[in-house]
Amino acid sequence: MTAQRVSIEPASFLYEERGPIAIITLNRPERLNSLTFEVYRELTEVFAALERQNQVRVVVITGRGRGFCSGGDVEDIIGELFSRDINGLLKFTRMTCALVRAIRSLGKPVIASLNGTVAGAGAAIAVASDLRIAAETAKIAFLFVKVGLAGADMGAAYLLPKIVGLSKATEMLYTGDFISAHEAAQIGLYNKVVPASDLEAETLQWAERLANGPAFGLAMTKAALNRELDMSLDMALEAEAEAQALCMLNRDFREAFDAFREKRAPCFRRDDP
Repeated sequence: MTAQRVSIEPASFLYEERGPIAIITLNRPERLNSLTFEVYRELTEVFAALERQNQVRVVVITGRGRGFCSGGDVEDIIGELFSRDINGLLKFTRMTCALVRAIRSLGKPVIASLNGTVAGAGAAIAVASDLRIAAETAKIAFLFVKVGLAGADMGAAYLLPKIVGLSKATEMLYTGDFISAHEAAQIGLYNKVVPASDLEAETLQWAERLANGPAFGLAMTKAALNRELDMSLDMALEAEAEAQALCMLNRDFREAFDAFREKRAPCFRRDDP
């Protein structure tokens, strides 16, 4: 099947494809890559479009400068919200949640390459991603309570406890305090911490490994991780049995078997699975 390409040309951040790897770079370094209404909208649209970008197998999101993302922009967003009624506020908060939904529902691995400060909505984007590789400078905080809001925002109260446990998640969401990149790695929030100079190479190494993996199997794995967050064991076992049976019908399963018998590395195809 011919790979389908769609036009992805955001105006509010950078986008490039390096072979099977799509790289989204937040590009407001002078504002620590804070999010505007336009950035929220375009990020959600791009993650949705990437589902149809068949040649892309892995997505990386990162930032320029010394911050990954500092959250919602005070000038562009916060001030404007004071003029809204409850319906207008709900429209905004549901828009921010739509971004998290788009990241989680994308059937491809998403790696957050955390180049610096990760705060507020930036932290929510990080936990919505599948993997987090961080520079040593990438301290992280869920700042929402610091500005008088609930610590539960953009799925943070749902996702964070499942990553770091209820007790630590409660502490982070109650206090809004920063923790260092190394502490984030110790509690399982970051998958790996590296010197800032090594971040891009390390991220691309992880991305390339996933891009060379079985696209169908990885998509089924992500779907299972999403689906089973609220399942009983019996429900999860049945769901995994069905998913695995479908994977066994996919050509990647045969390729892995043939490669094993021929004593070579498997060559998973990069076109539409």
